[in-house]
Amino acid sequence: MNEPTMESEQELRARRAGSFGAQAAAYAEHRPDYPVAALRWALDAVTPAPKIVLDLAAGTGKLTAGLVELGLDVTAVEPDTGMLAELSRLLPSVTALEGQAERIPLPDASVDAVFVGQAFHWFDVDEALAEIARVLRPGGVLLALWNRDDESVPWVAGFKSLTQTAASASWTRHESGMPESPAFGPFEESTFPHAHRRTAETLVETVSTQSHMLVADPADAAETRRQMAEYLAAQPETSAGEFDLPLQTMSLRATRR
Repeated sequence: MNEPTMESEQELRARRAGSFGAQAAAYAEHRPDYPVAALRWALDAVTPAPKIVLDLAAGTGKLTAGLVELGLDVTAVEPDTGMLAELSRLLPSVTALEGQAERIPLPDASVDAVFVGQAFHWFDVDEALAEIARVLRPGGVLLALWNRDDESVPWVAGFKSLTQTAASASWTRHESGMPESPAFGPFEESTFPHAHRRTAETLVETVSTQSHMLVADPADAAETRRQMAEYLAAQPETSAGEFDLPLQTMSLRATRR
């Protein structure tokens, strides 16, 4: 009898990357948006002011909506058809295209800025940077953002320690730093305070939309949810009604040469 083979890091990574579409509605309902200050930080780096922008790996449009509210002409590109359908349902006026970061379905030098929210760690970074450089006009800007729980807050740190499953630490997430690219100037980093209005129940649902939960063994995921709910019920900050989950939005920007 053949023994079962262990899932490789690459296989798990691919499974995690493709896990969101089946939960697109929950993702749209429970994931946080992005601070306007971070978006403006990118836009202020571009002269003349950007008008036509790309939201790459747009998911269900959490970032897209913020760009639309700033009056920008936004094209959203997303590889997962389930996520893309939810984006189009929520933002029907936005041009939404199926595509990948390594093969962007736009012409050369066609956008003033490219935004990537909570997704750059899924890319083949070198290929993606080359494609982003292709569709950006010279002088355009790339902004990559990640929302992170603010673990300087004690209750948040305690909660975060309970959110892991067996799938959580099996591969390394690249959420900081970028390789040098001849097409871009140096990457600058800035962090912006943010918050996500939650209840104990909806915060558990937010974590449940994360890939390590979506691909976890059902018993493992259920136990993680139980521990999260039990912890939140015991904290004075989170035990009754709504509260703000403190976030830090880490942002990296670079200008197209």
